[in-house]
Amino acid sequence: MQRKLMTPLYFFYEKILWNQIKNGPMPNHVGIIPDGNRRWAKSNNSSVSEAYLQGYKKLKEVLIWLAELGVKNVTVFALSTENCDKRTKYELEAILNYIKKGIDDLLNEEYVYKYQVKVRTIGKVEKLSDGLRLSISNVVEKTSSFNKRRLTLAICYGGRQEILDAVSKLMDDYKKGSVKDLVLDEEVLKKYFYDSELEDIDLVIRTSGEMRISNFLLWHLAYSELFFCEVYWPEFRKIDLWRAIRSYQRRKRNYGA
Repeated sequence: MQRKLMTPLYFFYEKILWNQIKNGPMPNHVGIIPDGNRRWAKSNNSSVSEAYLQGYKKLKEVLIWLAELGVKNVTVFALSTENCDKRTKYELEAILNYIKKGIDDLLNEEYVYKYQVKVRTIGKVEKLSDGLRLSISNVVEKTSSFNKRRLTLAICYGGRQEILDAVSKLMDDYKKGSVKDLVLDEEVLKKYFYDSELEDIDLVIRTSGEMRISNFLLWHLAYSELFFCEVYWPEFRKIDLWRAIRSYQRRKRNYGA
């Protein structure tokens, strides 16, 4: 009953928010840390598996909302290296099953073809199952010609590890002689990242009230605007997204100056 009573107020507030953001600058690249699935399960007397199912459905919604706003690039922190190594087998299987389902579904999603979304993944994919790696390979190949938008999924990913791996690859190339003059600057190092074409992130949205970035794309977040939202990821609403956009539009971006 309470939900029905709140519905008119919700849509009224949504309209106000839209009028506030519709003519403002939109971020080019949004990073999402979809946190709070387990706490949602606990607060709703639900299973962890159900929480990740609802989180998966929510991500499909949010990707469409972002595309409708004109956001060109989205990177989702699907699974960290720490969680990949330390979560219980049951919980990790639930997460990976929904990641695989999501990647398989992308091949038939209207979202991908309507908005011409190139799908990429970053992280230690060698830790994943053969079936999941095959799913990744299929969607990357079949969307490789799309160039209007990019969706990047960070799976078994760690920002520190990416930087270490980049330095290691650069040093290997130097030892092999394929790099003649070792001049270490930003442009050189970026060529050795998991995805050298991945652009810096303008806005990072993290749900569940946690105020940290948890080793997510440390290099690419150097000048990002951060928005921390109290709601758990499965409950994330369009007004929460629009609040994040409003917050981004109200900030003066000085890029460290």
